[in-house]
Amino acid sequence: MSSADLLAPYRGPLTVEQVATGMNAATANARRLAQDARLLLANKRWPTAASLAALSIEESGKVVILRRFVTANTDDIKRLWKEYRTHTKKNINWILPELVAKGARRLEDFKPIVDSASDHPDILDAMKQIGFYTDCLGKTNWSRPTEVVDETLAKNLVNAAEVLSPDRNISVRELELWAEHMGPVWNKNLDWMKQALVNWYGAMQAEGLMPAGSNKMQAFVKEGLATDQAKQIGREV
Repeated sequence: MSSADLLAPYRGPLTVEQVATGMNAATANARRLAQDARLLLANKRWPTAASLAALSIEESGKVVILRRFVTANTDDIKRLWKEYRTHTKKNINWILPELVAKGARRLEDFKPIVDSASDHPDILDAMKQIGFYTDCLGKTNWSRPTEVVDETLAKNLVNAAEVLSPDRNISVRELELWAEHMGPVWNKNLDWMKQALVNWYGAMQAEGLMPAGSNKMQAFVKEGLATDQAKQIGREV
């Protein structure tokens, strides 16, 4: 096999094992990028910290897309790979901490994240570019990273990158249970999907994949984020 073949983007189906491997690789890399961005932040390198945080957020976004391969049919595969390799499809979650800081708690409050009419994915993609490069914008205005990206913006993006890259491995069994519970109701009745989420979390608890005790997914679906969860996600915004 030639080097060109080895580097050619794959566009076929994935097994559950392959999905788990890809999700864990993306999360680990997102966490690495977020840690590097934090180091840059500590050294007051605001533009580069912000741009690196944006890259971390994109890597985290791959995890969400890869999970959908588990419930995908043949017709979905091509579209999912296109999303996987499109920057503005991977960075949609970056406004999560801001939404929480503004009071979002229930599942319905997070709809702006997936609103196709929202321009927030394009905004982050533009900020990523502005943090790395000079450019000529508007009416011959020269954009310089150090003049455009300030400490507040850099801090908010690094915080978002850290929130979106938790230190947790996804197991094959977790994804098998996801397919079992979410597959039959995916993209169907919203109430069915909510109940399937609760059932999925409960099934993981039963197999020791999540801590015993109350079903946190049920609490989130019915009551929204707990106060401590909201504080952790919305910090520094």
